[in-house]
Amino acid sequence: MNELKQKVEQAAGSYKKLYVKFDYQLAHYGFLTIKPFFKGKLGLELGPASGFMTKYLVNEFENLHLVEGSLELLEQIPNYNNVAKFHSYFEEFDAKVKYDTIIMSHVLEHIENPTLVLKRILSWLADDGVFIVAVPNAKSIHRIVAVQMGLLKNEYELNERDHQFGHYRVYDLEMLKEQMVSAGFGVVQSGGYFLKPLANVQIESSWTQEMIQGFYDAGKFFPDNCAEIFVVGKK
Repeated sequence: MNELKQKVEQAAGSYKKLYVKFDYQLAHYGFLTIKPFFKGKLGLELGPASGFMTKYLVNEFENLHLVEGSLELLEQIPNYNNVAKFHSYFEEFDAKVKYDTIIMSHVLEHIENPTLVLKRILSWLADDGVFIVAVPNAKSIHRIVAVQMGLLKNEYELNERDHQFGHYRVYDLEMLKEQMVSAGFGVVQSGGYFLKPLANVQIESSWTQEMIQGFYDAGKFFPDNCAEIFVVGKK
């Protein structure tokens, strides 16, 4: 558990230091991509960090619960009227209700034993509910290019930013679906969003908003090679 706490605090510190404006824009694109799959009135966001996506989710559910391992990050989230905050690790969280929609964005890659956590999440889900998980994609264009340039040995090697954020692994779409199925989920839908040929900081420094929007729109033609991938699961 001490190692887990260290990882959470490392990720919290990196989140504040390393995020650039484009990271938040990419998170907004993630929200727009998964929004059509939301169900019901009670939502659960796992690992909201300082609440960038939360500010959109509060308008999608009558009640929204947040579970965050970093108290420092959790306290940065405004006290919305329809939000309940829980400072807990997923491995220890004791859900008192069943959730219609559970959202986990950019979190699973931080978890040492993802199957264990996914099985716990399955038990928190309502019978007709949905679980939506999104992670960075190993087969993103920018990682494939990095391999060709000799910057990575293969697409799955952790790069410097992965280490700074405390990632354990980088998923591709098949790996993510297989892990969901092994935990007991049925796969409803899967896909990707934002075609990213360069690193975030490079996009931040030189791309226009029109270019960013264009590569988001183009991502629907190349889901397996988008920067981010997602899976929608059910019981």
